[in-house]
Amino acid sequence: MKLFNWDNPYRTERTPLFARNVVSTSHPLAAQAGLRMLLKGGNAIDAAIAAAATIVLVEPVSCGLGGDCFAILWDGKQLQGLNSSGVAPAAWNVEYFKRKYGVNADGLAKMPLRGWDTVTVPGVVAGWACLHERYGKLPFESLFEPAIEIAERGFSVPPVVHRKWVAAAAELKDQPGFAQAFMPEGRAPHIGELFSLPDAARTLKRIAQSKGRDFYEGELAQKIAAFSQSCGAAMTLDDLRNYQPQWVTPISKEYRGYELHEIPPNGQGIAAQMALGILQNFDVADLPVDSTESQHLQIEAMKLAFADLYRYASDPRSMEVTPEQMLDDGYLASRARLIDRNRATQFGPGRPASGGTIYLTAADESGMMVSFIQSNYMGFGSGVVVPDTGISLQNRGYGFSMDPASPNVVEGGKRPFHTIIPGFLTRDGAPVMSFGVMGGDMQPQGHLQTVVRMLDYDQQPQAACCAPRWKLNRDFTLDLETGISEAVTLGLQAKGHILKAVHDPYMDFGAGQFICRLSDDPARGYVAASDSRRDGQAVGF
Repeated sequence: MKLFNWDNPYRTERTPLFARNVVSTSHPLAAQAGLRMLLKGGNAIDAAIAAAATIVLVEPVSCGLGGDCFAILWDGKQLQGLNSSGVAPAAWNVEYFKRKYGVNADGLAKMPLRGWDTVTVPGVVAGWACLHERYGKLPFESLFEPAIEIAERGFSVPPVVHRKWVAAAAELKDQPGFAQAFMPEGRAPHIGELFSLPDAARTLKRIAQSKGRDFYEGELAQKIAAFSQSCGAAMTLDDLRNYQPQWVTPISKEYRGYELHEIPPNGQGIAAQMALGILQNFDVADLPVDSTESQHLQIEAMKLAFADLYRYASDPRSMEVTPEQMLDDGYLASRARLIDRNRATQFGPGRPASGGTIYLTAADESGMMVSFIQSNYMGFGSGVVVPDTGISLQNRGYGFSMDPASPNVVEGGKRPFHTIIPGFLTRDGAPVMSFGVMGGDMQPQGHLQTVVRMLDYDQQPQAACCAPRWKLNRDFTLDLETGISEAVTLGLQAKGHILKAVHDPYMDFGAGQFICRLSDDPARGYVAASDSRRDGQAVGF
């Protein structure tokens, strides 16, 4: 197992947690819901589902019952991946959006940012049911007891959730159903104010009793489809009824003797693997951990990976190249040779050889570990809330391209490019760490930065989590988090990096959760970390 330096040189109130059974999430009540399942004799999957069902209530600014999810889990023998991201309604195509929204200055169909025409078929409920069917230990209904109790009795709104709620309210208040569900007093709730979701409580009971099927073919499905029709949107009962999650084989990339595993595209986890594959060509550990030179190499590697990601990643059925081609060692070495160690560069995509989100993690003393992430995308997602259900719907359709030449072009039944990515580390085929860093485009960047800190610099998970971060924006300008030294800031500017502070109330610099084995024997326990950028915690026994 990995030997860490247990010092933490960064200012934080968080310390690592050591326990044999652990849940780590971005909200304490969700972490405790998962812990309740472990105390009842459940396993890590039971804990993850209970935590996920709870967090859609207590952190609605990031996820909802109408969101999507992904998971990577160690089942005791091997890694399994689940892609439970939604597909486009059957009626969607480029012409659909041209007719409704016209074209932009480039002559391409316009895509709305919010509203019903950004909603793909929600996958999160089906994902919970799929995970439980294969691996759950406790009865499915029992996993929802904490969430239903909180929905009925209410919870006190914490500071970070409040701040993001306020940021979203002004933009989303006119979206169908939003104000009724999330602004009952005509405003976002105050810090410490009791907020309840009785409609969501009734919905959770129907989900629990039907093992999720009511959401896709019962009364809940009929309400979703009827509301879609009343708003002139495309989603139908058939779209919901036909949806199925996919079990997938995680893709892997070796780095410093470990393997980083990610869900294959349509997710963006491959970008973290590509960036690490590029960094493999440099002796990063020979540079001081928080130096300009180390940060510059990581930033340039991430820029190269993003250039390829945005060009090639989509639903795998329409990709021009395979993930294996994008992760080829020779190809990544050729990309590494483009890096100028003295100057920032604006990279275009290469050509491989032919051939708003919450993250949580749980592990138990039997050795089962689950890396789980779910999201409504941009804060509250589409802003649409189905009346009398508490179902807030994601806006993942915004991830499609309107360019007919793009592999990610919108098409009915197709999965869009997706930002949420669970991560997992193994060594020699054995599990080491389940982890993730939520936050839109920040996610692969967070995976890169924390993995480098842990594997190149031996920083323990809480220190790697607390360290200040940088963030590449879509235009490849750079945001630097408070805490990065003035010397590094000036050094990056001297190398040509363009700094631009981007106001991003939903994603900011991401937030991570980490659970790492302390030895090959899971009965000896784990160390867990929870990011201080959110209200969450790691709990265990």
